[in-house]
Amino acid sequence: MKAIGIIPARYASTRFPGKPLADLKGKTVIQRTWEQTCKSKLLKAVAVATDDDRIAEAVRAFGGEVVMTLATHRTGTERCYEAARKLKASQKLAADDVVINIQGDEPFIQPDQIDSLVKCFKDKSSDIATLVKPISRMEELVSRSTAKVLLNVHEQAIYFSRAPIPFFRDAPQEQWLEKHAYFKHLGMYGYRLGVLGELVKLPPSPLEKAESLEQLRWIENGYTIATRKTLHESIAIDTPEDLKRAWNSI
Repeated sequence: MKAIGIIPARYASTRFPGKPLADLKGKTVIQRTWEQTCKSKLLKAVAVATDDDRIAEAVRAFGGEVVMTLATHRTGTERCYEAARKLKASQKLAADDVVINIQGDEPFIQPDQIDSLVKCFKDKSSDIATLVKPISRMEELVSRSTAKVLLNVHEQAIYFSRAPIPFFRDAPQEQWLEKHAYFKHLGMYGYRLGVLGELVKLPPSPLEKAESLEQLRWIENGYTIATRKTLHESIAIDTPEDLKRAWNSI
C-alpha cells in the first residue's frame, strides 16, 4: 500500500484572503504546513494542490511540488481528487492506495498524526480515515462550531453533529463529560484513491445539508470512516487573529 499527501490551498478566503502566503515568523503558512507534512515517515510524496499562480510560485520557490487544479471546486475534497488523479501515473497509484488530505492552513500538523491515518488502511474495511480528540471542556461540547463524533466499538465514526451527542436524558448537561467520553472531529482525512473518486460524484445528502458537515454525506452512502485518537490539536489559521496566536506559539 502506497500513501501520498495532498495539501489543498486556496488564495480566496472570505475571512482571510491570501492566508497560505501569510508570513509566520519568516516562512509562509503553506511552507510550514508543507515542511511538517514532509516529516511523515509513511508518505511517499507530498504535493500542494492550488488554482492560484501566486501560491504555486511560492511553493516552487521553497522546493515544493505543485499540482494546478480548477478554480471551480466546491470543496477541498474535490480539489484533492483532481490533484490525486493527475499524480496517479507518476506515482504509480492503484485504487487501494491512500491519499491523505492535509489542510493548507495547518502549519503545526504533527507527522505522527498523518502516519496514524495511513495505518488505518491496513484494515481492508477502511474506506476513509480521520482524527478525533477527546473533549474536556463544556464550552467545546456545546459549541456549534465544534463537530462532535460518535464512535462504535471498532472506533469507526457512526455520526457527526454540531450538537452534543449522545444526549443524557437522566443527567444535567454539566455532568455529561463525567458520564461519557465525548470526541471532537479534527478535519484531516485519508481516503483510498478509488473511494475518493466515488465520493466526489455523490450529491449533497439530507443529513449533510442539515448539519453542514460534508462527512455525513459519506456515512449516509454507506462508507466506513475509521478514526484515530489524538491528544494534539494544532492551531488552524482561519483568521488574522489565528495568525497572531500562531505567531506567539512559535
